[in-house]
Amino acid sequence: MALPSSSHRVLAGLNVLVVEDEAIISFLLEDTLGDLGAAQVRVAANVAAALALVEARVPDLAVLDVNLGGERAYPIAERLEAAGVPFVFTTGYGRSGMDPRWAHKTVVQKPFTSEILSAALATAIAR
Repeated sequence: MALPSSSHRVLAGLNVLVVEDEAIISFLLEDTLGDLGAAQVRVAANVAAALALVEARVPDLAVLDVNLGGERAYPIAERLEAAGVPFVFTTGYGRSGMDPRWAHKTVVQKPFTSEILSAALATAIAR
């Protein structure tokens, strides 16, 4: 899907971490983030792998699926927040499935379009 030219470079040059346990969704996110100009997209499917990637290189931005095969992404969110890294949550449950501690963060409900994701990421970066 082609993105509007105004959103095409919203992630220009950024190193983005995707934490998603569904392979099809992670591939879609990789493609979308690349289309938005991300210089590098690293993917993890669980909390341990994501924390290892963050330890190896702190990303500029992250997209976190809330529920990773029964494991919550909140330890990753805590690490990113401590490092000052902007991020958005994705979930099929909407805000109702979120821990209230994270109510101030942007939540993108699945399924989402590339335009919705782009807008959410732009908002997260601007905060």
